[in-house]
Amino acid sequence: MRFAAIADIHGNHLALEAVLADIRRQGITEIVNLGDCFSGPLTAGKTADMLLELNAPTVRGNHDRYLIELAPEAMHVSDRAAHSELTERHLEWLRALPVSTVYLDEAYLCHATPADDNVYWLESVSTDGQVYLKPLEEIEALAAGIDFPVILCGHTHIPRAVRLSDGRLIVNPGSVGCPAYDDDLPNFHKVEAGHPFASYAILEKTGDHWLPVFRQVVYDHLAMAKLAAQNGREEWASGLATGWLR
Repeated sequence: MRFAAIADIHGNHLALEAVLADIRRQGITEIVNLGDCFSGPLTAGKTADMLLELNAPTVRGNHDRYLIELAPEAMHVSDRAAHSELTERHLEWLRALPVSTVYLDEAYLCHATPADDNVYWLESVSTDGQVYLKPLEEIEALAAGIDFPVILCGHTHIPRAVRLSDGRLIVNPGSVGCPAYDDDLPNFHKVEAGHPFASYAILEKTGDHWLPVFRQVVYDHLAMAKLAAQNGREEWASGLATGWLR
């Protein structure tokens, strides 16, 4: 059994195109999407058209929720930029997404954590803004009652796998389209991949064990960085061009 997991596309259709092409080259036809599909100053409309055609099992991310719960004037600038490109058909697709789902009776999918789409599952943030691996006991507490061998989440854009004490595996595939961002909650911090590549993961079951393979894919990131700059978002331009916020 083998499938691909993508997450945090953030309206970057060129990164999504490259990742889907790489998935096809691996001979994989099954894909799951962990949300935050459109938010950003890029190409939300093109990304939406691609995802609706792809028809992959998808869960709703926090930024997906903002796009259908908030009025445009109340949205963050990245969500408002995406909303301006989305049609009613795209928004209806978002409204129909579940907050969590189970894939092939083996993998539990959510965007952030089962109970909260704004909480980091595998990472914590210190008071001085350092992002670090959360203690195992805290990770396991958030996984209570999720009785599946594989648990998939996104949200932090950090590719990571954590094996729980009972053998369950939690995997974050990283971000397809946004390699760096900052956030004010719970404290101001930056998440920086340190590279501009598009990230995703392949999950493969061999015997009784699931193993992830993390992949990074080259695409025309400078074109998307230029677009972000043209749209007045220099921090996005820096992240897309380099994987760092400068």
